Amino acid sequence: METYGLESIGIINAKAVYRNLTPAELTEHALRRGEGTLSNTGALVVKTGKYTGRSAQDKFIVDTPAVHDEIAWGSVNRPISKEIYDAITAKAKAYLQNKDIYVFDGFAGADPKYTQRFRIINELASQNLFIHQLLIRPTKEDLVDFTPDFTIIAVPGFKCIPEIDHTRSEAAILVNYEEKMVVICGSQYAGEIKKSVFSVMNYILPKMGVFPMHCSANIGKAGDSAVFFGLSGTGKTTLSADPNRSLIGDDEHGWADDSVFNFEGGCYAKCIDLSAEGEPEIYNAIKFGALVENVVMDPETREFDFHDDTLAVNTRVGYPVNYIPNAELSGMSPSVPKTVIFLTADAYGVMPPISKLNREQAMYYFVSGFTSKVAGTEIGIEEPVPTFSTCFGAPFLPLDPSVYAKMLAEKVDHSGANVYLVNTGWNGVHDENGKQKRMSLKYTRAMVTAALNGDLEKGEFFTDKTFGVQVPKAIAGVPSEILDPVNTWEDKNEYHHRCEMLAKSFKENFKQYTHMSAEVAAAGPHAD
Repeated sequence: METYGLESIGIINAKAVYRNLTPAELTEHALRRGEGTLSNTGALVVKTGKYTGRSAQDKFIVDTPAVHDEIAWGSVNRPISKEIYDAITAKAKAYLQNKDIYVFDGFAGADPKYTQRFRIINELASQNLFIHQLLIRPTKEDLVDFTPDFTIIAVPGFKCIPEIDHTRSEAAILVNYEEKMVVICGSQYAGEIKKSVFSVMNYILPKMGVFPMHCSANIGKAGDSAVFFGLSGTGKTTLSADPNRSLIGDDEHGWADDSVFNFEGGCYAKCIDLSAEGEPEIYNAIKFGALVENVVMDPETREFDFHDDTLAVNTRVGYPVNYIPNAELSGMSPSVPKTVIFLTADAYGVMPPISKLNREQAMYYFVSGFTSKVAGTEIGIEEPVPTFSTCFGAPFLPLDPSVYAKMLAEKVDHSGANVYLVNTGWNGVHDENGKQKRMSLKYTRAMVTAALNGDLEKGEFFTDKTFGVQVPKAIAGVPSEILDPVNTWEDKNEYHHRCEMLAKSFKENFKQYTHMSAEVAAAGPHAD
């Protein structure tokens, strides 16, 4: 039996080893093994059990002398000793004995100058299908002499025992940058595999002069590319899906000196409340070859109920990017980005709907990674809760935030890109029930279009007194009065009070970034 060199990393006595099976074969294996069922669209549907999202508290980085001084240790990057890692890894590898093993050898990084070779070793055929569709798939020729740069072992059936294994729970995501290995135990949520690849790329690429980004990206008909940063719910996927532009990718990219490129060959989209009218590209991608996680189906008709969150709120589907009609299948742009957009959903209702940032402001708002939400189910902003995620991707950044912020500034300087902050959240406008209304998607699209086609730069700007950013005075198709948020508030005192609250939240959050310059720290909002 061919084992494809698994013995070299200590995996022995496998029942069978299946390498780079087709989606059809992997779907057959998964169904035969009872891992999932088929929907009426032909997609494979699985339940991931206890873990329906990433288990951030269970992720650890192996602390070795070779990497110790590079890692930004803290609440996100938690250390684990080499001894504990070795013990858990040995158990995980032993667990795979006498089991079927599924191997996917593929790539991350569409630009061949920066491509990294990944070997994913799975206990489950369904997870192997997922990563087959999510990464960049090799040709037969690529596989002849394939040697991985990094290996990920995913064994959801192996549960850690915290009292013995010194973990927090039965799940553990162990990243060993020196050994070039990731071991994922106890969790069947496929996103752990995807984001482990991203964490590795965020460590490797800065050493190669490439800025790794948690963003979506698209390209215009003239070859002009743009990137969209934003946390969940800010409109990153929606706004980058533009009928007049081709989608490079929806989540993870690299910015090199002469290109922007997708890390992946697929998409991993949320399904909750999905509709054919609202997001037709995602809706129509849920077909044979896609892996659906935790979406409820009618047991008789096998039709999805995307509104049912019984199994999870974070319902997901993974599919190859070629399932999207307007995708750029090369996964890269022949030019560097000319437009950078930071998306935020401000529940305080005081940030301009669009504004232009200078160099220091770009670094400040990038590192801050701000959005906000309201506790409970109501959209009102009685008690807005600020949410900050460093560089719009805190859980996946092993290096100090200043490293990524500096790379952003350098790439923007080199390309001459314009950087905009877009608020897709709220302002002072209320509906008939007295609740604050979210920004009109129609208006936001018009603002983003004006930024992408250069029209925004042709007009006049004014300076926002609290945030110090440059706000356009007029944009075609957008009521001028909403461009300055104060105009949307009847109670001006409440507006100024909320400005001060938000500014103080920014300042308090920024105190953690001790490696940022005084100039960047001073570029944030001004509290009275």
